[in-house]
Amino acid sequence: MDSAQIKLGVSTCLLGQDVRYDGGHKLDRFIRDTLGQYVDYVPVCPETECGLGVPREAMRLVGDPSAPRLVTIRSGRDLTDQMLQWAEKRLAELAGERLCGFIFKSNSPSSGMERVKVYNESGMPNKTGRGIFAGLFMDRFPLIPTEDEGRLHDPRLRENFIERIFTLKRWRETLAEKKDLGQLVRFHTRHKLLILSHSEKHYREMGKRVAAGKTQPIEQLYETYETLLMTALALKTTTRKNTNVLQHMLGYFKRDLSADEKQEMLTLIDQYARGMIPLLVPITLLNHYVRKYGQEYLADQVYLNPHPTELKLRTHV
Repeated sequence: MDSAQIKLGVSTCLLGQDVRYDGGHKLDRFIRDTLGQYVDYVPVCPETECGLGVPREAMRLVGDPSAPRLVTIRSGRDLTDQMLQWAEKRLAELAGERLCGFIFKSNSPSSGMERVKVYNESGMPNKTGRGIFAGLFMDRFPLIPTEDEGRLHDPRLRENFIERIFTLKRWRETLAEKKDLGQLVRFHTRHKLLILSHSEKHYREMGKRVAAGKTQPIEQLYETYETLLMTALALKTTTRKNTNVLQHMLGYFKRDLSADEKQEMLTLIDQYARGMIPLLVPITLLNHYVRKYGQEYLADQVYLNPHPTELKLRTHV
């Protein structure tokens, strides 16, 4: 897979561009310099792109948290309609970009993904809102992974988001091929353990759907599968779920490992389960055994290498 072709939307200020209301930026070096080596960004700044200048009067959300208005703080100018008219056109453009994800600016009245302050008539804030543009984007593209830069500081959320964008890219590559049951079976087979690490319920449901694939139109099967896939991966992995997958994989070596090798693997799985070592440690040894014993089924499992090792995502989970 050519990972450089992964396209991510991103709030422009997070790349270090001076587009914020105060004329500054909110550069996030992980987003720009680290993750940026593996993705192509499509920058979006709702406030400047809808016609507001830099610098500009600060604004906030007011009114009903489910349908707030975007209003400037000092002069009380209502910019909601201006933002909505621009957003309709921009979302249509973004639909053609085939984005695999979007990273929003936290707490922004236009780009905040969640817990954005919405002020009532008394001027009291309630942190239950979404930025105007971010909310419209997530409603329009519910299966596209989204995060904000604040949440990406959490190692588990970061790993989950990046795992999802790489998986969506692989799925898009599958969609680019001729749609047939064989293609879907191959994709599902490679991703079985990855799905299991997120949701055993979805793992079983998706298996049933693929097994009964000949009983429904291929377009409908693909659409249902994509929904189940992205819904499953949005559920967070846990130590318990990963431990279950590690033990499952160990079963494939029961005729290969020596007593000492098996005990070493069991010890690492137990240490991981008790929070003593990161997931990377047992995964590294399993990858070694896969190569040593030519375990072809596991060699093809995305779970063992779901994203570039250089991102060091499994050293903290």
